Amino acid sequence: MVARIPFKQEREYSDQMLISVVLNVMNEEQNIADLLDSLVIQEGPLEIIVVDADSKDRTRDIVQTYVERYPFIKLYLRPVTRGESTNFGISKTVGDVVAFTGGDDLANPNWLREMRKSFREGADIVAGRSIMIGLKAWEELDRVELQHRGYDVSFPSANEAFRREVIEEVGGFDPWFITAEDIDLNYRAVDAGYRIVYNPDAIIYRRTKSTVYGFYRQAFWNGAGRKQLTLKHGSLWSKYDPIKMFKQKMSFWALTRLIVAMLGYIGFKLTKDRGPHGERCEPT
Repeated sequence: MVARIPFKQEREYSDQMLISVVLNVMNEEQNIADLLDSLVIQEGPLEIIVVDADSKDRTRDIVQTYVERYPFIKLYLRPVTRGESTNFGISKTVGDVVAFTGGDDLANPNWLREMRKSFREGADIVAGRSIMIGLKAWEELDRVELQHRGYDVSFPSANEAFRREVIEEVGGFDPWFITAEDIDLNYRAVDAGYRIVYNPDAIIYRRTKSTVYGFYRQAFWNGAGRKQLTLKHGSLWSKYDPIKMFKQKMSFWALTRLIVAMLGYIGFKLTKDRGPHGERCEPT
């Protein structure tokens, strides 16, 4: 077991800062080796906690080969909702900084070095720059930002890191959420008085969906997640910047994504509050 080091001391001795990277994965046999290859070369010390949500392909077999080669990689099976399995992964970490990325993503070689730099400078939460790779038309789509108390809380957890005490105070991810659990976590952290710092040099390369069906399915459930945010936190329309939204490139894909997301937003209650896999969604 790696000894815990007081966070203030870690700020003074950044080379001793242990970062725990939590991966919540399912059916990622095509991508997981690329991701792990990009993580094992990161500046240490680090640990990698992989939580598999009961993959039906060879994901766990591939991860196990890395577990056998790298003592700082751990693999767990947790077939529950995304928020619950991520929280389980957090509970298995020992670092004073917990970072997240996605099972189909790739980390720039300097990703954790840049995260450490921001924490050394006093950050509570660090959001990095996400670069989309895949279909060109989908790479160029902008993120719909949500502002709260002067911070953009819509940064995805696929490229974020938190001081442990932030997660402990706000209670981790809310398993009620389908897709917006990271926005909710950011929202509650800002409410608790913590700051989100953006570091554009902490880069994660994120793959776009590989099929039109996957693209629109993601858009629908993202819209449902935004509806869940309003159900939990009240009306949020004033926190969106309509001018910035309409300044985005309104391509065919951007427009149809927006329409499908609105269907998800409007239709969430019609689905009887069930997630994309039929799981019952109950607020915490």
